Amino acid sequence: MRLFHVSDLHFGAEDPAALAWFAECVAAERPDAVVMTGDLTMRARPSEFDAGGRWLRALGVPVTLEIGNHDIPYYWDPLRRLFAPYRRYGAAEKLIERPLAIPGVSIVPLSTISRAQFRLDQSKGRVAKPSLDTALARIAAAPKGDLIFVAGHHPLIEGPTTGSGRTRHGAQALAALAAAGADAVLSGHVHDPFDIPYGKMRLIGAGTLSTRLRKTPPSFNEIRVAGGRFETLVRTAEA
Repeated sequence: MRLFHVSDLHFGAEDPAALAWFAECVAAERPDAVVMTGDLTMRARPSEFDAGGRWLRALGVPVTLEIGNHDIPYYWDPLRRLFAPYRRYGAAEKLIERPLAIPGVSIVPLSTISRAQFRLDQSKGRVAKPSLDTALARIAAAPKGDLIFVAGHHPLIEGPTTGSGRTRHGAQALAALAAAGADAVLSGHVHDPFDIPYGKMRLIGAGTLSTRLRKTPPSFNEIRVAGGRFETLVRTAEA
């Protein structure tokens, strides 16, 4: 079994060549699912959601889409951000925070997005108790013996990248997910891939297929699953 973990497509600032490369990989290799960990859009515009949603649906495999900080209206549109942040999703709507059950693997969404926080940088993450409680309930309901992959946008704790999530309540959420039996937490946001241990879990971050590169060329993660174990391979467009 294989999962393709991709993030930060940023339609509106997307890289068409990188998107075409990824779509070709999906068409040729037919992964069991695509896990997209947020920032589908650049400025949460309806046209960006429609373009991104159509592109994801055209992949022709099961997809789950998490919400990133770029996927809710920006600060200059505070009323929409606070009271109607999720009305622009168009073709992407039915993919959002969609749990996926594949034989032997359960993919559990975890929202790390907040409409408003008591800090200047609203792009950083926050895990609210209702979001964590929902994820924990889904883990408890997963088939016994499944590998559990939790998918959210922001890294829950800081990793080895220059980008930062600074996710509030992230460490507490991570400890609760580990105690509940999660095997890995998948994230994006920082635009560079990583794979680091956290106890018996793995914290796995994907790069970006947008023009907003940092240290890594356009990339995604291939997660290979066999015999109740998994490994992660970073695949770059230059490889």
